[in-house]
Amino acid sequence: MKYLCLICAETVMEQMTEAAAEQHYEEYAEFTKAIRESGHFLGCNRLQPPDAAITVRVRQGKITTTDGPFVETKEQLGGYYVIEAKDLNEAIQIASRIPGVRIGCVEVRPIAEDERTLRALG
Repeated sequence: MKYLCLICAETVMEQMTEAAAEQHYEEYAEFTKAIRESGHFLGCNRLQPPDAAITVRVRQGKITTTDGPFVETKEQLGGYYVIEAKDLNEAIQIASRIPGVRIGCVEVRPIAEDERTLRALG
C-alpha cells in the first residue's frame, strides 16, 4: 500500500538558526537515503513556508484567492513523503523515523488506489 506522510511542525527550516537547519537537513538526508535503500521510498519534497502559499476557492463560479493557508493551529505543513509499506503498522514505523516528528507530528494517510479513483485520475 502507498501512504502519504504529511510533516507538520511549529518551526520550518526558514525559521531555524543556520546551525539547526543544517543539522535538520543532514538528518533528512540520512533518513531519505535509508528509506531509498529499504525500498519504501516513492517520493518526497519540502514545502515553502505558509506565507508563500495562496488558498484558492471557487464559489458560485467566482474564483477568490487569499494569501497563505487558513491555519487554526501553530503547526504548519512543511513537507511530505510518499512511501510504500505492507500495512499501516509498517507505515507508522517508517513515519516515526522522519526527523520532523521530533519537533512536530507526521500524519500518515493511505493513498486511495481503488478502481474508481484510478479511473477518475487516469
